[in-house]
Amino acid sequence: MAANVLLVFNRNPYDGTDVIWNALRLAEQLLNLGISVNIFLMNDSVDLARDVARPPEGYFDLGKMLKDLIAKNVSVKVCGTCKVRCGIHKGEPYFEGAHESKMTELAQWVSETDKVISF
Repeated sequence: MAANVLLVFNRNPYDGTDVIWNALRLAEQLLNLGISVNIFLMNDSVDLARDVARPPEGYFDLGKMLKDLIAKNVSVKVCGTCKVRCGIHKGEPYFEGAHESKMTELAQWVSETDKVISF
């Protein structure tokens, strides 16, 4: 069994699909199995770590789900370049617990992890 998993998110969190919701649910289940989880947000998924991003009516609050994972010691890094280039809320800050990062840090995580899953 994997000791640690890296989840890489690329999609807009509220794109009309359940992709990011399912990724967050997977993270929770991996934690329940005692597996360490790290999450890296890039491209349009960076909106997930912005308080300004609100779920559409009737949709899950994915930002709250991410904050709940952070509270359980999941490390979350967010692409610094994507902060100004990607997402509906370009340039908005990341919320507490989501750390701005660089591609070199993603590469380091990839080199240290047992499994990488991309959403």
